[in-house]
Amino acid sequence: MAKQFINPQELFAPQGFTQVVTATGGKMIFISGQVSFNEKAEMIGKADLRAQTTQAFENLRIALKAAGADFKDVVKINYYVVGLRLEEVAIIREIRNKYLPAENPPASTLVGVEGLVIRDLLIEIEAVAVV
Repeated sequence: MAKQFINPQELFAPQGFTQVVTATGGKMIFISGQVSFNEKAEMIGKADLRAQTTQAFENLRIALKAAGADFKDVVKINYYVVGLRLEEVAIIREIRNKYLPAENPPASTLVGVEGLVIRDLLIEIEAVAVV
């Protein structure tokens, strides 16, 4: 399985993500949006974006491991953040940088949304990996 991480010179140089990722061969893994629920379906970090983001990344780690992958195998990640404000991006990036590889990070999309499926959820993160 081969992955190629491309940042075309004609696009801006990103920090923390890659503009284009290709993958050939291997097994594709699609992970549903993860939120801040623990294994007992209890919400972690009500009204706390930092705690909810950390729990969502921990849930992604568990899901990746269950499929025989880890964060270095993620080729695309999407973030959905309720009422996104610019200052919150720094919190998300700080936590993201603890999980995603600095070299060859995945392609990424961050979207501000009005709400998620449950009222007090602040962030949902989904990922695609290839092994």
